[in-house]
Amino acid sequence: MPEPRRHIATPTGFLMVLRQSDDVFARLEALMREEAIPSAFISGLGFAGQVTFGFFDYEKKEYKPKTMHDLELTNLSGTLAWKDGKPSIHAHGTAGDDSFRTFGGHLLALEVGRGSLEISVTVIATRLERAVDPGIGANVLQL
Repeated sequence: MPEPRRHIATPTGFLMVLRQSDDVFARLEALMREEAIPSAFISGLGFAGQVTFGFFDYEKKEYKPKTMHDLELTNLSGTLAWKDGKPSIHAHGTAGDDSFRTFGGHLLALEVGRGSLEISVTVIATRLERAVDPGIGANVLQL
C-alpha cells in the first residue's frame, strides 16, 4: 500500500497531516526544501508519542530538556526560517496527559503518537534567516 500523502497546498501555504512515528521536525525540514519555502508561521495540534520540551537556562546558555511520552498536543506554534543554508525551526508547544495536567515550552523534538498531527504552514514570501545573538546565546530571527 502506498504511503499516505503528508501535505497539500492551500491558498496560504500548506496543510500537513503527519502519522504515527513521523519525526515532525524532519518532515517540516523536508517540506521547506521540497517546496522551496522562504519562511513561514506554523500552528498545529494532535497526538505526541514522544516530545522533548526545553526550558532555556540564560546563565548556561543552553536548554534544560525534559522528554515525555503519550501526550495530546493542544498547541504547536512557531516559525520556519533558515540558518547557514539549512532549515531552522523555532517552535513552542503545550501538551496534556491523561490526568489533564499540561506541560509546555520550547520544542526540541517531537514524534507523532497513535493517531495524527495536523500542521498549518502559512508561507511568508520573504526568506528569513536566524543567527546567534551573543547577548542571549540563542538563535534569533533576523529582520
